[in-house]
Amino acid sequence: MNTPWVVVGVPEHRRVTMFRDAALRAGLAEPYVVSWRDVLGGGSPWIPPESLVRIDSPGEDAETGALLRGPGDPSRAGGGAAWFEAFGKGLRQIAEAVRAAPGAGLLGDVGEIAVMCDKRLCHARLDAAGVPVPPALSGSVGSYRELRERMAERGWPRVFVKPAYGSSASGVIAFQALGRRVKAVTSAALSRGSAGQVMLHNSLRVRTYEDEADVAAVVDALAPDGLHVERWFPKASAGGRPFDLRVVVVAGAATHAVVRVGRSPMTNLHLGGARGDLAALRERLGEPRWRRALEVAERAAGEFPGSLAAGVDLMIGSDLRSMAVAEVNAFGDLLPGLMGLPGGAADGIDTYAAQIAAVSRGWRGGMQSRGRSRVTARRGEGET
Repeated sequence: MNTPWVVVGVPEHRRVTMFRDAALRAGLAEPYVVSWRDVLGGGSPWIPPESLVRIDSPGEDAETGALLRGPGDPSRAGGGAAWFEAFGKGLRQIAEAVRAAPGAGLLGDVGEIAVMCDKRLCHARLDAAGVPVPPALSGSVGSYRELRERMAERGWPRVFVKPAYGSSASGVIAFQALGRRVKAVTSAALSRGSAGQVMLHNSLRVRTYEDEADVAAVVDALAPDGLHVERWFPKASAGGRPFDLRVVVVAGAATHAVVRVGRSPMTNLHLGGARGDLAALRERLGEPRWRRALEVAERAAGEFPGSLAAGVDLMIGSDLRSMAVAEVNAFGDLLPGLMGLPGGAADGIDTYAAQIAAVSRGWRGGMQSRGRSRVTARRGEGET
């Protein structure tokens, strides 16, 4: 396969490096890299004719983050609505550049990427398709007071509060309330300036707040960007710690899976979570439930058929029978050192090699919708 590959990403990030290495191992020419900094800076990216274009994450780069959210401390929480608007504009620019390049095609539908990056829209799409997801409050929640009122109306003492736009559990709050007794677990570090203004920063250390004024300050600081609230799903545990699964689906098939065991309700690996024993979990579930877990992940990713790969966060209930999808991640394939599921199409290769292999076998799902995608990147929108 001599078709040139293009990666839109952060050139220095290991995502790009790992994909480049996978391409070279497959005997392909080194991919041409388009920097998100150039796209967001207003330039029209050059796309080679007849190329296959892979859109990667714009995250984890201070300069790119400033172009998305505006200037400020890169570690600050919030700013998701500005991020989503700028990101949507960048996606449109990429799509236009691909359309202008003769014979070029996208390997990720930009409209689908936008929906996956809006937790409210993604949840609604999965729910409408019958994919199991936790029940959620309709619309957005505008304040801590409204959150408590709506929780009381639904009889939900425990919820997950998620910023509508964001990743890596930024600003996510595991919240429970019993009367005036409250508890919020989050990676958002709360501080107050000299004039009393509330400031939130992302932290690698999960914090617990039990003072209602602090909890209200955190929620109210995040609310202007939009909040998605789901009823708490009781996860199964391993060794007394909650866990979930990140399942990578490539070209419609579940190819990779990792157990994420958390020290808190958040299981993200960068927040102290650890990779668990996948073989032990598979044995614990039994083959029928294991197959069902993979099928649920495939159904979730199947709602985004123009996207070559997606990372599905799948929760297994404490009864080991119930399942629910927490999120579908457009850029959920960064799992260094993880090889494909034994006996599957990606056995022995990583997530990036699996995507290259799928394209070499003829997958062109993203290209089928080329020219028909539309991204509406206003607050609360993004459907195509």
